Amino acid sequence: MKLIKFGNPGSEKPGVILENGKSLDVSAFVPDYNEAFFESHGLERLNAWINDNAASLPEVTVGARLGSPIARPSKIICIGLNYSDHAKESGMAVPKEPIIFFKSTTAITGPNDGLLIPAGSVKTDWEVELAVVIGKTARSVKEDQAVHHIAGYMLHNDYSEREWQLERGGQWVKGKSADTFAPFGPWLVTADEISDPHHLRLWLSVNGEMKQDGNTENLIFKIPHLISYLSHFMTLLPGDVISTGTPAGVGLGFAPPQYLRAGDVIELGIDGLGTQKQTAK
Repeated sequence: MKLIKFGNPGSEKPGVILENGKSLDVSAFVPDYNEAFFESHGLERLNAWINDNAASLPEVTVGARLGSPIARPSKIICIGLNYSDHAKESGMAVPKEPIIFFKSTTAITGPNDGLLIPAGSVKTDWEVELAVVIGKTARSVKEDQAVHHIAGYMLHNDYSEREWQLERGGQWVKGKSADTFAPFGPWLVTADEISDPHHLRLWLSVNGEMKQDGNTENLIFKIPHLISYLSHFMTLLPGDVISTGTPAGVGLGFAPPQYLRAGDVIELGIDGLGTQKQTAK
């Protein structure tokens, strides 16, 4: 099942995309895809409700704007340098333990909304990433049980302002959290539809030129390990997002570095998780 949110910013409704490609409005059943929805076995209940009511549900208008597939979560946890080729291009050592940083939830936006380059920014960069959405509260989870805490997966462009991230001292979060720096979607694909999240191509282009072209099989720290590891330091709540890192090809890694400017068009995708397109302004 693919979960979507559709409509104008701030007033999106929940929907689903069925196997036949039809998009249905399910707002009569659930007000939002949020913590309360996931923690109350919402995916199972929604699936059963759709099976009983699909024929009578209104269809989503073709071409409707899509927002983030999930409501604002309690936290977005990002994993840095989780591909060895990206660590190399960044001039940093391959980490012995996951590098963790947070991204402000106010950065969340729809998959095809515009990228707002922040005032004063000269080093806004791109990062295609696989995001994992937690479906069940996780505390000190064993690695072999971690998959049972996954609701599904999303595409994420982890935009980064490199000067603010790396040259201003303190936490990386400063360079990760500007408005529109976290496009999610177009869908949340439930875990049962992704047979192997560690074998997915992910790619990103700028103005039609391929910049990133990798595969999640090259993740240094795999998803079950990340969930288990994080859950020993903090409680992961339903709806929380773990963004698993980016492969080589970010602007920082070029010689000389390449950064985004107004008018640039950024497109990205992951196998089975759809595509995004943003225009910088």
